[in-house]
Formats: sequence, structure tokens, C-alpha cells
Amino acid sequence: MQHAVGAPLPPPHEPGQGPSAPWSPAGQNPGHPGHAPSNPPPAPGFVGAPVPPGAPQVPHHAPPQPASAPPSRDTTGHVQLPPGGPVGMPSAPPTAGASDATSTTLAVLLIGPAGAGKTSVAKYWADHRRVPTAHISLDDVREWVRSGFADPQSGWNDHSEAQYRLARRTCGFAARNFLANGISCILDDAVFPDRPVVGLGGWKRHVGPGLLPVVLLPGLEIVLERNAERTGNRRLTDEEVARIHGRMAGWYGSGLPIIDNSQLDIPTTAQILDDVLARSIASPPKW
Repeated sequence: MQHAVGAPLPPPHEPGQGPSAPWSPAGQNPGHPGHAPSNPPPAPGFVGAPVPPGAPQVPHHAPPQPASAPPSRDTTGHVQLPPGGPVGMPSAPPTAGASDATSTTLAVLLIGPAGAGKTSVAKYWADHRRVPTAHISLDDVREWVRSGFADPQSGWNDHSEAQYRLARRTCGFAARNFLANGISCILDDAVFPDRPVVGLGGWKRHVGPGLLPVVLLPGLEIVLERNAERTGNRRLTDEEVARIHGRMAGWYGSGLPIIDNSQLDIPTTAQILDDVLARSIASPPKW
């Protein structure tokens, strides 16, 4: 289901503002001007105690303060995102003659109807890559809402639409953060071809221009069988599955790569996905 994309993400905290502001020793020192001492003065003889009149002056030196060094870029989450803008691909495309895309840092959008196997393929693909890779499922993020979850199957309304928009923005932010830290990601969503501005355009704005879309589209009978094995709010009626599958057929002729996994197991589909991505990196699709 496709719906309007919400407002852009707010920019990260500027240096010196909000939670990212550096710790100030002056603000924590009881003896700093403007702060009342929280403890009584130390007894004579201790460093820092008042010196009685006429007593010899004993110089003392303040203990050295540790140097304030920025955290290493190896620290997860240290790479900050650009304010209000998407992140491009942090790694260069494979070198000439590369046979696969398994060692390249990239972002993938796996598109398909309910029951296409998007989640299973995305998890397997992420598990078996040579570089760190995250799987970000729109449905999983949407179901983070426990109390007050708006289930579209109970009736589509402004509340359920708002939760879809929020989930997509959250997925986009997570993908940008992973990419900025050198971790690949694969997202899965049922993006409809008849709403490109909302679907592909929204994901491109959220994640960045390096996002590589791939369509997973098995036959209708396969989708119906897989949907019948689902439980809970992820199981749709046969009529709804057929309607979604019919709309997804509009991806044929769109220029996006399409994988028909009707007769393919998950490992084989993931291998074909790598081949498709290698071609997409060498010659990005127009979308």
C-alpha cells in the first residue's frame, strides 16, 4: 500500500547544542564563579585548603586534565548525517570485471506484492554478504507500535496512513545512518508502479540517489499459496492479494529489474539478486 511521504527528517543537533553538546567542566565545578560550593572547605593540610595567615606558601598544581579527543570513526554511529539531506553511496562501485556485488556497500529496495518472499529473500541476502549488511523491513518497523497500532485491514483511515508514513521515514533514517557508517542495507516494501512519486520518489528522498530498486514478482498462484501460510494481520484476503498482484504487474516495461522467483528457492533468488545488482551498479536504472 502506497501513501504520501511525510515531511523531511529534522537536521541533527548542531555542535554545542542539545544532547550532543560537549561536557563542560566549568558547569560541574562547585568552585566556579556563580556556583555555590556543594561541600564544606577541606581541613588544613589538604590540597586546596585555605592557608592560615603567616603560614608558608606551599605551591600546588592542579591535576592534569585528560585531553578531549573526538571519538574514533570506528565507533558505531559517530559519522553524522548531513542536515536534512540524503546520503549518497559511501563506497565506489565494483571495479571493472567484478562478477558480483557481494563486497560492495550499497542500499537496495526490494519491491513486491504480499507473499512475494521479499522478507525471506532480504534476510537471507543480508545474512550471506561479505560486508556488514542490515535488513530493514517496513512491516516490522510499522509493527513497533503496540498500543494504538492502526491496522489497515480494519479500515484505512488517516491514522493508519500516518503510521505508514512514520514507518517509512523511520526506515529511511535507519538506512541513511547505516550507510553513513559503512553498513549496507536492504529495505522491503510493496511499492506500486502507478504511484511513483509517493513510492520510488519517496524512498529516493529518504535514502538517497544511490538506492537500487529491484522488483520481486512471482506468479499469482505462488503469491496466493504463500499468503495462505501467513498468520495475523499480515495475511490478506485472496481478493486483496490478487488486486495488489495485478497492480504490481505494471512494473513490467518500467525499466526496473524484475525477478520472477516462482520456481526459485531463497538461496537461488538471493544469488540472482546479486547478479541483478551488479548490472544495476554498472548501469543504474532510470527511475
